[in-house]
Amino acid sequence: MSNFSVEAEFTTSALDIDPAQEADRICKSIRHQVGRELRRRGAVVGISGGIDSSVVAAICTRALGPENVFGIFMPERDSSSDSLQLGRSLADSLGITAVVEDITDMLDGAGCYRRRDEAIRSVFPEYGPGYRSKIVLSDLLDGNPYRLFSVVISDPEGRQYKKRMPLDAYQTVVASTNFKQRVRKMMEYYHADRLRYAVAGTPNRLEYDQGFFVKNGDGSADFKPIAHLYKTQVYHMAEYLGVPDAICSRPPTTDTYSLEQSQEEFFFSLPYHKMDICLYGKDHNVSAEQVAPVVGLRTEQVQRVYEDIDAKRQVAVYLHSPPLTVDD
Repeated sequence: MSNFSVEAEFTTSALDIDPAQEADRICKSIRHQVGRELRRRGAVVGISGGIDSSVVAAICTRALGPENVFGIFMPERDSSSDSLQLGRSLADSLGITAVVEDITDMLDGAGCYRRRDEAIRSVFPEYGPGYRSKIVLSDLLDGNPYRLFSVVISDPEGRQYKKRMPLDAYQTVVASTNFKQRVRKMMEYYHADRLRYAVAGTPNRLEYDQGFFVKNGDGSADFKPIAHLYKTQVYHMAEYLGVPDAICSRPPTTDTYSLEQSQEEFFFSLPYHKMDICLYGKDHNVSAEQVAPVVGLRTEQVQRVYEDIDAKRQVAVYLHSPPLTVDD
């Protein structure tokens, strides 16, 4: 990727890349890592119907050939029906083999839904069949120094209610839903072992840097070909690689909870294109004052984003850490 320089007047052009040149560079890396370092015959990609997994599947296909890429769709009870449809359209456009592995029964057996619902009922006792839910994070920009989580429920008639979550209820809901990412990764490694393929990770730079992944879940992989790309750059790559328009125009979503939930509601608090600029500015010592007009925020709001980036990086240390041993 190009080495960007900070201009006297900071602009969004700092994130510009040459997608053809970058695609060639990533493909060269994939071929070396999969074939030489990992000694695998191909790549397994869990395809969600989102932009990141679509770009990873497309770039792996370009690097290794469609005959050496295996896609897996892993829907469950709470998944959007659009996800499977979009994932299939991607696989068809790439010409790769892909299978559906519905993980609902595995999650049910592990108590994923039961444990989650019990935690939600500690906040909303009426929560039960026919209800839907999601978790949302308080607004980063409202000046409140404390970031608090709330649970939103929708009753069978579609009426929504929101309450702050006690810490134990929040942690139990997150721990329960983390089964989803860990079961999916288990399924990816089953097929990788069967085929002697490597598992491709799908986090972009924003997610990788800020810890927006589940340890030993979607954070686990043999190689991560887009972890250096800002989300904005992933969209540029998607357009260059011919990812279907329906996927490119789909808003980023967690697709984890039964109610539709955006990534900024749950984690980032800003749209990805603004978070990318703030993360780039933070990494390249661009002042909050310079970044503010570019992202349409006040200087003090960008400073809060900078502080939140640092806080999330501290939490992400654990997520990135390998197992500890007595003799490192």
